[in-house]
Amino acid sequence: MIRLLIVGTGGFLGSVSRYILSGLVHRLITQAVFPYGTLTVNVLGCLAIGFLSGLAESRQLFSPEMRLLMFIGFLGGFTTFSTFGYEIVSFARDGQLMASLANLMLHLVLGLGAVWTGLALSRAI
Repeated sequence: MIRLLIVGTGGFLGSVSRYILSGLVHRLITQAVFPYGTLTVNVLGCLAIGFLSGLAESRQLFSPEMRLLMFIGFLGGFTTFSTFGYEIVSFARDGQLMASLANLMLHLVLGLGAVWTGLALSRAI
């Protein structure tokens, strides 16, 4: 039960941070027709997961609870794109290039296909 609370707390903080940062970017770039707030959050999330996972792997800095809070909770709530990027890079770094490419393509094709299907279903009912 404590692990769920740790992940939930991190997820709450990450989601609130995403909302605040994305809104701030949209207020700063008032004439934008591109989702710069989302781009900013995704890139910062990827930078954070790369940096923190590097520290975790090389220096063993994080306890299991802190990893749950930061990686699963906070960064998961901030952006799942960071996890997506980390997993693709991890496969490639470990020499599993086909798994890396498969992960990338499956997420893109199935994810975008699911969005399209969901929109089509919503229009059909």
